[in-house]
Amino acid sequence: MVTVEIDRPPLRTRSPEGRGSPLPLVAVALLVGLGAGFFLGRYTAHREARAAAPVAAAPAPAATPVATPGATASAAPTATATATATPTAAPAANPSANSTATSAPAPAAAPVPAAIAPSSGPRRVVVTVHGPLEESIANALPASDRPRASELTAVVNRLLVWDLHVARDGRKGDKLEVLWEPAAPAATGLPASGEPVVLALRYASGKLGGVLAAYRFEPKGARWARYYRADGREVELRLADAPVADYEQVTSLLKDGRRHKGVDFKTPVGSPVVAPFEGVIERRNWNFAGNGNCLDVRDLATGRHAIFLHLDVLPKEMAVGRKVRKGEVIASSGNSGHSFAPHLHYQLEDASGKVLDPFEVLKTERRAVPGGDRAAFDAERARLDAALGG
Repeated sequence: MVTVEIDRPPLRTRSPEGRGSPLPLVAVALLVGLGAGFFLGRYTAHREARAAAPVAAAPAPAATPVATPGATASAAPTATATATATPTAAPAANPSANSTATSAPAPAAAPVPAAIAPSSGPRRVVVTVHGPLEESIANALPASDRPRASELTAVVNRLLVWDLHVARDGRKGDKLEVLWEPAAPAATGLPASGEPVVLALRYASGKLGGVLAAYRFEPKGARWARYYRADGREVELRLADAPVADYEQVTSLLKDGRRHKGVDFKTPVGSPVVAPFEGVIERRNWNFAGNGNCLDVRDLATGRHAIFLHLDVLPKEMAVGRKVRKGEVIASSGNSGHSFAPHLHYQLEDASGKVLDPFEVLKTERRAVPGGDRAAFDAERARLDAALGG
């Protein structure tokens, strides 16, 4: 064990052989120096106080208002948006405890840079597609919002991908309308996210010959808000035998163009993960640096594999060779390994190791707004449609 010495070693004095210690002479010299410094400091302070007296009587300059970029940005129908600046008065100077009525005020606050200007409330942007979606969205946003173009595009793509892959299926002249606002407080059990929140969108697709729409709505008693179509059905498909029942959103699919081999369910750490079929545990915690805590369950009937990555601490009883029943809780979701946020990575492979899309080979369903919430949803949809522009 290495001991780190915190205190400095004591001062050691040594006298030359045959001579007395010089410490008394040093002490006398030190006292003389301190006394001279004290009187010199008082004399200097007195001269500076007399020289500064006329300056203290100078009149204080008037405060100057500062213009702050406003909260709302309106997009013109031509895919270029304009921002409105709202002037606000500069904050009053905060005098120190020693200041008097004749003291000079603090300088006026500098204008807030447009890229980080504080704002609130929904923003509407209208985009005409003339190339990559992110570039089209960035061109339509006001300068203050362009730093958010990448994240806004990701959220929009996540909603459209269930029906349309814009990078492949988008057509020049397609029109996108988005009602959005900056990042909201974190949902229960999830960390804060910098992603903007899309409240509603409409995409007029030349390929589909129609309009795709999505509306954010939170039914009573629901843990999170979800996105619904105009007819009240969810935008997302659900797996009938999902590996996790309680999640906020699917954030990655095999068909979203990211070359991702699995489906990502955005869910808090500790959400129960269940076996989607009767099987046996084939592997446990391989490639830990990337996968974190992980399990591989082989289907006894078909030989398919269900792979779960980024899990929380695994139960000891879930050892290799253990049989599991369909619907049995085998682990809990986490954020381990190479993961940037709590989620469950669910990957499906056939017996030969070929990656399968769970939403294509397994039974799916699309849920609707609960009957008791339908009137509230219709009212919210009408309000969002009006905010989008009709």
